[in-house]
Amino acid sequence: MRIGIIALLQESNTFIAQPTRLAHFEEELLVTGEAMRDRLAGTHHEVGGMLHALEGEQAEAVPIFAARALPFGVVEKPAIETLMHMMLAAMDAAGPIDGLLVAPHGATVSEPWPDVDGHWLSEVRRQLGPDRPIIGTLDPHGNLSPAMAQACDALIAYRTNPHLDQRARGIDAARLICRTLRGHVKPKMAAAFPPLAINIEKQHTAEEPCVSLYRRADEQLADDRVVSNSIMLGFPYADVPEMGSSVIVVTDNEPALARQLADELAGYLWEHRKEFEGEFLSIEGALDKSASLSGPVCLLDMGDNVGGGSPGDGTLLAQAIHERKLPKGLVVLCDPESVAMAEAIGEWGTGLFRVGGKTDKLHGPPLACEATVQGMFDGKFEEPHPRHGGIGSYDQGRTAVVRTDTGLTIVLTSRRTPPFSLRQITSCGLNPAEFHLIVTKGVNAPIAAYREVCRTFLRVNTPGCTAADLAEFHYERRRRPMFPFERDAEWRAGARG
Repeated sequence: MRIGIIALLQESNTFIAQPTRLAHFEEELLVTGEAMRDRLAGTHHEVGGMLHALEGEQAEAVPIFAARALPFGVVEKPAIETLMHMMLAAMDAAGPIDGLLVAPHGATVSEPWPDVDGHWLSEVRRQLGPDRPIIGTLDPHGNLSPAMAQACDALIAYRTNPHLDQRARGIDAARLICRTLRGHVKPKMAAAFPPLAINIEKQHTAEEPCVSLYRRADEQLADDRVVSNSIMLGFPYADVPEMGSSVIVVTDNEPALARQLADELAGYLWEHRKEFEGEFLSIEGALDKSASLSGPVCLLDMGDNVGGGSPGDGTLLAQAIHERKLPKGLVVLCDPESVAMAEAIGEWGTGLFRVGGKTDKLHGPPLACEATVQGMFDGKFEEPHPRHGGIGSYDQGRTAVVRTDTGLTIVLTSRRTPPFSLRQITSCGLNPAEFHLIVTKGVNAPIAAYREVCRTFLRVNTPGCTAADLAEFHYERRRRPMFPFERDAEWRAGARG
């Protein structure tokens, strides 16, 4: 069996003015052919799992195309057109294949195609033909579209958030396509789309209400006829018709059962919709609460969530800690200008800085402070353990560590880097256990790494392009009615659309 592999992953925040360009993919991942194997084999990424499983199944893996960019704005037209051309040309050059493994993100938006994933999956289906299987993985932060489901025989979403099971789901997809090609199973997939936006605060799968939701999903898997089921938590920062939650059920040649179980799971979500609303802890409330807690306390800066596309230079929490003169605080800010200034001052030199707040006016003004340069670093580090995103190698650019006159330690990076690894700070000679407050630019993803040192996590309702309070955003293209925007919205399990 010759089985192709294609991956295109990017989370597009439509509330960010700047576009995602081709250079963003080139900086992160953009390869074709065997270069995919070089970059992704052995990783915790789903493609790493696919390659591993195909080898175990004695099938020939045919790497075709892989592209990934950090979450950011809408993908501009020249970039997505170039990516599509590269993908389809590489697929044509790969020669005959018996099936295709795909890894879309599920929340990619572009200027010409708001449903990028539905578009490229439909294109590869057209090129492959109707009779050969396409089976793939999804990030549960995707916004599933009918076009995505129609193009594929089966889609399997990661089951954890933070995403620690990407490799495992890639293995599942690869084994399923082999079983399908051998005639051992005939996947039939159904999807349901309750009009519900799950708040980002409530998307941690190890906490309620997700624990009970996934327990209900696991109960369905006890039926031998059920191949897999998935919950798409959704990505609320994309103003597209597909925005919102959805569920997927795949059975072995039982389409009516797949539809019944998808409706049942969607019905559970709708019945419990109020449990998936945010709680919105303020900055002042978070600092007041943390004062009585043993450290380290992780303050999750939801409005400046790098994993949702934000700039990573939001200063509001840092400003509050600095003004209160709270001891033993730590924050990471992306600010190449301040890194250059620290480099010019030199280690142990002191200067007047204006750190962060340079990208836009949504995430706070620059923090004016007197600070001493504690050290300069190259910003490169490795993460050996499974972490959110499946990323192993990081490069946050030239990095400076400075400490303000009030005792706030600031790690200044030259490149926007998500806080998915403790090595982001330990590689700079810092011991996270020595801090009382650690600010991370995320919501749930940082927990996988920071739970090794932090006793408490507080999700803070900071403003910004990834704010938890969805009432802060103006949507034009989302579904209507949708809860919680329209609180009197009505829907019943089995309803379509």
